[in-house]
Amino acid sequence: MLLVYTHKISPRLKYVFKHVCTRVLGVEVSFTTKIEAFIAHDSLKMSYTKQQLGNEFFIKSHEILFEQGLSDIDINMHDWGITKCFFYLGEKSAMPFDIFSASFYLLSRYEEYLPHVKDEYGRFTATESLAYKKGFLHQPVVDIWAYKFKDALQKQFPVFDFPKRTYQIKPIIDVPSAYNYKLKGIMRTFGGAIKDVSRFRLKRLYTRFTVLLGLRHDPFDTFKYLINRQKNTRFKFLFFFLIGGYSTYDKGINPNKKQFVSLIKHIGDYSKVGLKISYFAIEDEVLLKKEKVRMDDILNTNTKASRQSFSKLNLPESYRNLIALEIQEDYTMGYVSHIGFRAGTCSPFLFYDLDYEVQTPLKIIPYQLMDYALLKHKSLLDKKKVINEIIHEIKQVNGEFVPVFHNYTFGEDHRWKGFKELFNLILDSPDEA
Repeated sequence: MLLVYTHKISPRLKYVFKHVCTRVLGVEVSFTTKIEAFIAHDSLKMSYTKQQLGNEFFIKSHEILFEQGLSDIDINMHDWGITKCFFYLGEKSAMPFDIFSASFYLLSRYEEYLPHVKDEYGRFTATESLAYKKGFLHQPVVDIWAYKFKDALQKQFPVFDFPKRTYQIKPIIDVPSAYNYKLKGIMRTFGGAIKDVSRFRLKRLYTRFTVLLGLRHDPFDTFKYLINRQKNTRFKFLFFFLIGGYSTYDKGINPNKKQFVSLIKHIGDYSKVGLKISYFAIEDEVLLKKEKVRMDDILNTNTKASRQSFSKLNLPESYRNLIALEIQEDYTMGYVSHIGFRAGTCSPFLFYDLDYEVQTPLKIIPYQLMDYALLKHKSLLDKKKVINEIIHEIKQVNGEFVPVFHNYTFGEDHRWKGFKELFNLILDSPDEA
């Protein structure tokens, strides 16, 4: 156990130390404001305060962990080996940067509470982030800093045996619509056919009716392939089904269709299933509860995991709504069109509510890559290169790779050509050195 001496034990301090030390490094941590207790401790220990007590392992503290609310923080970025960091401390500290304050800034999503420009869906974009602007979006810096901290501690306490974690993957299959043509109802099918004719999309019209007549497979129905892949990998997939109503943004299947309900139950026999929250339910607590209860009924259990439609998050309200419904895990933290680490980490972390200054029980599992972001890269070779680069970054810190694919990604559409191969590359990555 690591004992931390500090002048004040604040909620922010406890939160970030527990993430860095316990969740990333696997070391339990406790805190004291009493010098006598600190001196008496005969294992890992450090001081995190304004002045060093003696010759102990010491990191000078930045004020952010002892503040409340938001303030205008001056951030100056510096290179630090192969990575970058901020909150520079100088030579008197055991580490040149206050990695705990820097980690808190990123994990709490401090910058998303500050004024920023949103996109057309009301989302915080990668280009607005500190990580993108300062060129470290491609690195899990919180984990890298944690490992640097571990190395520094190991020098001071050479006999301490740190636990080792291993690289993991958690493939996400996002299902905004289980079928492209099936189970859409008479009005939507008729409307779609009229639209195909008016736009001279005759091939699409032909496909539509051959699917409806049972002469060919629905192009979005890739579930047999996915179940077969699930059977051959030890890592559980997590499927998120949209069961909200039809709207401008969401055009899924009516959740009252028995065939659709049967599909969700069937997938649940092999993989984990969560709720894909519809666009309008993100800001409507009544609608959100209705969708959650509906999924509970389908799964015959309490739905534990969620993902927001269009990866839209409004902090802190989005997460507060999930907590109120006792959802335990959320998989929305990431960027649709940029590959990288939105919260600076490839380790699950708990949501810290900056308005209430409290650590919540909601676990955030950040994703690093969505299939759409790969479309920027034209060739299959370039796509593979990008995937291998992100895998390398995560493997360096033995983190968790969470890629997001859609059910239609594995269909016949030309734009997704080669994506099965890319998916297999990720599934095989834990077995490769």
